[in-house]
Amino acid sequence: MVANIVMGVIGGLGLFLLGMHMLSEGLHKVAGSRMRRFLELLTYNPLVAVLTGLTITAVISSSSATTVMVVGFVNAGLMTLTQAVGTIFGANIGTTVTGQLISFDIAGFALPAIALGVVLYVFVHKRLYQSIGESILGFGVLFLGLSIMGEAVAGVKSYPQVVQILAQFAQRPLLGMLAGLLFTAVIQSSAATTGVVIALVRNGVLALPGALAIILGSNVGTCVTAMLASIGTGLNARRTAVAHLMFNVIGAALFMIILKPFTGFIEMLSPVLPRQVAWAHTVFNVANTLLFLPFIRQFVALVTKLVPGEAEVFETGPIYLEKNLLASPALALSAAEREIARMADLTVEMFDDAMTMLFKNELALKKNVQRNEEVVDELEQQITIYLADLAQKGLSEEQSHLLAGYLHAINDIERIGDHCDNLSDLIGEKIEDKYPFSESATEEVRDMYAKVRNMVTKAIASFKARNKALAREILVDDYEIDRLEKKLRQRHVTRINEGRCFPPSGVIFLDIIANFERIGDHSTNIAQTVLGDY
Repeated sequence: MVANIVMGVIGGLGLFLLGMHMLSEGLHKVAGSRMRRFLELLTYNPLVAVLTGLTITAVISSSSATTVMVVGFVNAGLMTLTQAVGTIFGANIGTTVTGQLISFDIAGFALPAIALGVVLYVFVHKRLYQSIGESILGFGVLFLGLSIMGEAVAGVKSYPQVVQILAQFAQRPLLGMLAGLLFTAVIQSSAATTGVVIALVRNGVLALPGALAIILGSNVGTCVTAMLASIGTGLNARRTAVAHLMFNVIGAALFMIILKPFTGFIEMLSPVLPRQVAWAHTVFNVANTLLFLPFIRQFVALVTKLVPGEAEVFETGPIYLEKNLLASPALALSAAEREIARMADLTVEMFDDAMTMLFKNELALKKNVQRNEEVVDELEQQITIYLADLAQKGLSEEQSHLLAGYLHAINDIERIGDHCDNLSDLIGEKIEDKYPFSESATEEVRDMYAKVRNMVTKAIASFKARNKALAREILVDDYEIDRLEKKLRQRHVTRINEGRCFPPSGVIFLDIIANFERIGDHSTNIAQTVLGDY
């Protein structure tokens, strides 16, 4: 009997978590990159940030996903600390939507939802419908898990010792809060904790005061995800995670002080226990947000003092693309050229950081490469939009030709950034797995890197100065790089035949020089835009 109850609870919880994951993943795919863009753009003031965090979390059914995204944006410099804190406030409210949903007794829809989800996910071959099917399937699996959990929990009533322990949560709220904190920290889902609590109260195993204490603890436990995501990130990203923790800890402490009147208020909202639990989760997060929002700047200042340090100032979006210049095509083209040059300089920085990782064994530089990669991708998009707007302004033939060259150039610069990101991944793998490089292989990489870097810097210089003589030199350099890449491959084969090469190291070596060769090709393409040959 005990084994059946334990397996029922564990199995039901497992299905619940699987359903949550599938629901979140499916909705995330349906929303696509629009949600990410939405989050990045609509956080310009604290209230809008709260509404944005709420909306996105309600749509993708995961406050953890929103919070991790926010930590990543702050680390990349795409969002300020104040914007991030407001968004997290909203995410805490958005996650209560799942609790409201599962508090209704709609388990009868589980199997039909699974059937419909399987049809769409397995038998329909359009990606959109497959993602919708995955969401519906997740919804069904979630409720099936909740139903199995509920049936298993009902058996707990025949064990007075367990009932007595659960009863202690009502008499000793701090114990219940600690239980909710630890359980949520382990499974990293406050929605799952809410599901378990609803199953317990629905079957009369847990009283409302104990349930509310667990719910308050779950809001603190869910901060573990953001804290883990902030490890190894920049100062403001760590501050964001700490702000999330402080927001929930302070709020939970305040509500623990007023637990009795809070319980009385919740009882007035609904006569049904599961609905009371869901309302408690929602009311706590809404009230906590309303309490903190007017003092968000002071709260951010407090977090900044608690996590001291000098945050690195990092420009992310375009800084030269002024819309008012579009009326003057010559000035707008000049602004675009300066932004493209800035984008190119970032790729050189990425190249240098990736190779410093190899030569000095510094894995920490990988995050710099990844951050710059996001900025380069953003700049490519924004410059393209700016040039597309400019193309509608009645340009001269010479200006139109120049604009077309710029569009080609930004594509090649972005591709160089991609190859630098590839290099950081390859070198990161080498460092993490401790793959050895022979002295000869290291010197060959160093030599080819110096030559390719020279090509990239010459390509950028020729682009900035419209220097055709310098651009022609790059065409000659490209031939030499292609020859060098073939020669290094042949030498590598010799090392393999002589048993002087560790096979996994050899694969990474070949991938590194292949990326070098492709960077050289894109540098040549940039030179050809200067020559007008595109």
